[in-house]
Amino acid sequence: MAELLYRVGRFSARRAWLVLISWVVILGISVGAYLAFGGTLSSQVTIPGTPTAKVTDQLAQRFPSASGGSGTIVFHTADGSTFTEEQQAAVGALLKTTGELDGVAATTDPFVTQAQLTEQAAQLSSGRQQVEAALQNRDALPEAQRKELDARASAIEVGRRLLDMSAKIRLVSEDGTTAVASIVFDEAQMDVTPETKEGVVDHVTAGVPAGVEADFSNEITQSVPQVLGIGEVAGLVVAAITLLVMLGTIIAAALPIVTALVGVGVGVTASLAMSGAVDMLSITPVLGVMLGLAVGIDYCLFILNRHRRQLLDGVDLHESIALANGTSGNAVVFAGSTVLVALLALNVTGIGFLGLMGTVGAICVAVAVIIAVTLTPALLALLGTRILPRRARRSGAVPTEPMSTRRALLTAVAGLAVLIVLAIPALSMRLGLPDGSSEAEDSTQYQAYMLIEEKFGAGVNGPLLVVASLAAPVSGDLGLAEQARIGGQILAVDNVTAVAPIGQSTDNQLIAFQVVPAEGPNSSSTGQLVRDLRDLTVPGATLGVAGSASGNIDISEQLSDVLPIYLGVVIGLSLLILILVFRSILVPLTATLGFVLSLFATFGGITAIFQWGWLGGLFGVHDPGPVLSFLPTILIGILFGLAMDYQLFLVSGMREAYAHGAPARLAVRQGLHAGRTVVTAAAIIMISVFGGFIFSHTTMIRSLGFGLAFGVLADAFLVRMLVIPAVMHLLGKSAWWIPRWLDRILPDVDVEGAALERSHPVTHSAPAPEAVGAS
Repeated sequence: MAELLYRVGRFSARRAWLVLISWVVILGISVGAYLAFGGTLSSQVTIPGTPTAKVTDQLAQRFPSASGGSGTIVFHTADGSTFTEEQQAAVGALLKTTGELDGVAATTDPFVTQAQLTEQAAQLSSGRQQVEAALQNRDALPEAQRKELDARASAIEVGRRLLDMSAKIRLVSEDGTTAVASIVFDEAQMDVTPETKEGVVDHVTAGVPAGVEADFSNEITQSVPQVLGIGEVAGLVVAAITLLVMLGTIIAAALPIVTALVGVGVGVTASLAMSGAVDMLSITPVLGVMLGLAVGIDYCLFILNRHRRQLLDGVDLHESIALANGTSGNAVVFAGSTVLVALLALNVTGIGFLGLMGTVGAICVAVAVIIAVTLTPALLALLGTRILPRRARRSGAVPTEPMSTRRALLTAVAGLAVLIVLAIPALSMRLGLPDGSSEAEDSTQYQAYMLIEEKFGAGVNGPLLVVASLAAPVSGDLGLAEQARIGGQILAVDNVTAVAPIGQSTDNQLIAFQVVPAEGPNSSSTGQLVRDLRDLTVPGATLGVAGSASGNIDISEQLSDVLPIYLGVVIGLSLLILILVFRSILVPLTATLGFVLSLFATFGGITAIFQWGWLGGLFGVHDPGPVLSFLPTILIGILFGLAMDYQLFLVSGMREAYAHGAPARLAVRQGLHAGRTVVTAAAIIMISVFGGFIFSHTTMIRSLGFGLAFGVLADAFLVRMLVIPAVMHLLGKSAWWIPRWLDRILPDVDVEGAALERSHPVTHSAPAPEAVGAS
């Protein structure tokens, strides 16, 4: 591989303009493919085959009117007064026209519905009084009349029970200032198009009466997040400053950023071109941007740094480019391959959207690697010696003494203690998906969520759809009685505050109920309620649970189940890759253990910030909740790849020093000295890029950005540059022990390209008198 990359680097340097134009054409093709074939992105997280999905499919086939997606509009008076009759009528008229929009199946007028319930209650009360009066002389009545009155009394009682259940779900607040309207769509929740949602929002916003304001729930207003915002740009600025400080010239600092942006442009637009053929989550391209920028900058930096050192040693320009590509470029290809393997391994989870996120991330990383070993050499050839500062520092003298054993022991113990303390909050980590409470405080979703919680109760924000499959069809009065019987049993379950029958299917074998939990959709009690309802034994019926809250719970539980499996796969890959690279047993074991510790420290940091609310004001967490359900799995894949990058660039230097005859403990210090500057800069760049996404308005992106930034911080600075060198010092020569039989069968993976350097003696030219190496 090193020889091949050497030739690629030399070709790119000699045919620089051809390579540059080729990448411009490729970028144009990928952008054109996105414009031609790109589709819409979804904000709904779905997993086929979950219990919720099965119930939804059953409803779509047998009870279509109850299978459509739904959303909530919260109308409230601007001054906090009660709705006037004119305002109520105007809201009703607006909802009527909203129900006529394309994609909308029906709307619920809260004022009419509340009035109808009141009227029905009065009618039932009057009917009951009439029957009771007629039955006062029961013995004097003919038998037929007695039976008729008994049947009527039974029907009134059933109606009263059903009405009492329905009345518990209020649509107008007790103080008369807030009303909740339901919007039912033609398509299932996951299939409602953004255009349909936008049409509802625009229509209602334009038609809301004077003195009334409208806010929309998450189901209606979820939108595609910005790929690049102010925070992301700020992260790039910090990365640029880091590069400028390290490299000492604007031209050299701009090079990694330019190549990374080209890579992101190609990788993300090429990935988005697939969105017309597959369902793609809106956060997926954002993940591609994060990874493409971070690894794109770092990979170019590794090659650039090697090339600059060689130029300063007097190596010929084209020869230096080719050698840098064959040595550091070889390490880049190997490091990128570990990230690719970890991301593509997300497909083994069997969860479609997660596998697609991994695939898109892998595409962006692959493009970054290819650009690093082709476009970077071309640009280096065009820039010549302008990447060198006029006056720079030589790297410090190579250490001649190892660190003290006492210092190594203290460093290892202290580093491990910090990692364990950081990991403690992870013991209480709960997984879930964002609801309206996690949105920005000035967003309409947040306002709608908080108004509903304040005026109607937290459970109204996450109603469940319970479906009873009957053993035999029932209709008429028997059907109503069955609704009352089953509804009464559901109402008796803990943490249920209200039950309202929705109706029956045309074959009279399905009955649907709306169930309001006691607490919000992300509460642990609501999760337990879903399990309790599914386990509830109802004679003559089987219960299923659906709805957005139920779907989110199912997704979170399934992701929790696959998390240990995926972690096991990644740890196994880690050991195999590191044994192959370093030809050692203890080095891979310590590296893998370090990865696990930094991973759980990251989980702990995420739990403390986003679930417990620590430092919430700093990170925009105003209402703490469960950790994003797919975040731990994504972090395992990405942080594994990045951890292996830093392990490779630092420990390979230690191995090289040891192979050249340095004592084991001295080799540790020399390898750390050789790689710390570039690894420090690379880690700061990654933290800056990932950290910029913490300030996104989208909850999913904020937590993902924080997790990646914190993970790199913990792994690069605590594990790779403190704990690992200290442990390797303590291990001494035994760190490089490997069984002879294993040493014989392992292929020689020359990651640093040492054989290439031996086979290509460098041709020196006189260096610029003032250009002295920076590293």
